[in-house]
Amino acid sequence: MNEQLEQALDQIAEEKGISRQELISMIEASLAAAFRKDYGEKNQNIVVEFNPENMATKVFDVKVVVENESEVEEDPQKFIILEEAKKLKKSAKVGDEIKTDITPKTGTSYGRIAAQTAKQVIIQKLREAERNVQFSDFKAKERTLQNGLVQRIEGDTILVDMGKATGVLFPSEQIRGEKYAIGQRLKVLILHVEPATKGPKITLSRSHPDMVRKLFELEVPEIFNGSVEIKAVAREAGSRSKIAVISTQDGIDPIGSCVGQKGSRVQTVMAELGGEKIDIIEYSDDPVKFIANSLSPAKILNVQLDEEAKEAKVGVLEDQLSLAIGKAGQNVRLAARLTGWKIDINGEKLTSEDQPQTDADLSQTDAETKPEEAKEETAE
Repeated sequence: MNEQLEQALDQIAEEKGISRQELISMIEASLAAAFRKDYGEKNQNIVVEFNPENMATKVFDVKVVVENESEVEEDPQKFIILEEAKKLKKSAKVGDEIKTDITPKTGTSYGRIAAQTAKQVIIQKLREAERNVQFSDFKAKERTLQNGLVQRIEGDTILVDMGKATGVLFPSEQIRGEKYAIGQRLKVLILHVEPATKGPKITLSRSHPDMVRKLFELEVPEIFNGSVEIKAVAREAGSRSKIAVISTQDGIDPIGSCVGQKGSRVQTVMAELGGEKIDIIEYSDDPVKFIANSLSPAKILNVQLDEEAKEAKVGVLEDQLSLAIGKAGQNVRLAARLTGWKIDINGEKLTSEDQPQTDADLSQTDAETKPEEAKEETAE
């Protein structure tokens, strides 16, 4: 292979993230455009084969054999009738590809306009290939957490530099009350990636529930390696989140793993989210216990389920009623999202015969046996 061409192909391939074969295909397309400009005829379908080893090129008029004349009339550049094809190749049959060699004689050169056309084709193909590479790279990163840099602020919309492309953080995907400054570093969730004419359209989020999930995966090794699993997340961004966790290995405390020593792990996540409060509760396959846990820190007396309507009536002590409902109904609203059940809470008076259900009682065991620091963090 020509040494200079080889170096040029290697350099472009590395810079643009494009394979050498793609680059050779671009050269062939540009040479075909140049030939068409200077020597091509109206009904020719020009295809160039370029050999980088000796810099040789061959030019062909390529057509597909069809049976009906109407198809040829529709696109005479690409199709040839069977009768005509047999004149060029006796064994031709419908569906075959007929290649007619129309390579110019040795010494034939292209004019200035044809050379300019070839250059424009290569530039256009390179841009298209680069956009495709960017799209593929970021599409593979959907629903993952990435670092970005605030590049520009346009009204309430934030443009974030993601390295090879720019992502958009719309107002609806921002944490309520969070302020941004140009040059500020952010962790963002890549929510959607769509192809566009000027590169991939990347929609970012900091308010999506998966943002909490991914932050805990970063901070908690037990979640990352699979020994603790996040089963569900309910979130009101900027205010409060609830996450349900379960251990997949004996001897591992899922809540304690997420809270960390003296609350270090959950505090790191909360700090990244601007102080958003996070309740960590234990998941259970038993809906009674799961619903009771989800209403933490309130103590639950009983849970009655309506399986058909997917509704749960929950009894709590009257002095626990406001705690179970939460400020502006936030606690019960998040619990309903977390469990997938519609929850109706009623205040009740405790009598000697009316003791908390065993399942509900068990739901408090973890919180009551945690170190004081951990219990404070999960209840905030």
